Amino acid sequence: MGFLKKSVSSKSNHSALTIIADGNKLSGEMNIVGKMHIDGVFEGNINSLDNISIGATGHVSGVIKAKHMTVTGLLEGEVVCDELHIEKGGRVRATVLSKVMSIDPLGCFQGERRENAGPAYPAVKALDYESGVDAIDSLPDKITLQSSEKPAS
Repeated sequence: MGFLKKSVSSKSNHSALTIIADGNKLSGEMNIVGKMHIDGVFEGNINSLDNISIGATGHVSGVIKAKHMTVTGLLEGEVVCDELHIEKGGRVRATVLSKVMSIDPLGCFQGERRENAGPAYPAVKALDYESGVDAIDSLPDKITLQSSEKPAS
């Protein structure tokens, strides 16, 4: 059974959603065109043209740039966004550069916040990411894995 087919377009009229589920851990640098929700652990840099939400079990550390951020879990590092909202139980330990910041009475913020007058999220067009879509379309329909072990004599 294949998940990717050449005949199915990976482009959509709807915003894409990237999810890092609870129990998963990723590290590195991510450039996201659509929305992102993190319930697992992410260490590194995230650049998003859209919204990022960190769930109650989510833990993010690094440099995060997005249009809008909602934190219910833990966020550590540097944040650059238009709006940051810390929900009930959310904890942010970061240097924040944002136009708007709101904190629920049961949320926690430790760090420094500076106001940003211009758009905070990266000024990158979605077209810059479309080369990855071409790479998916060029994948073969079927992949056969072969064992590297030598047969027993």
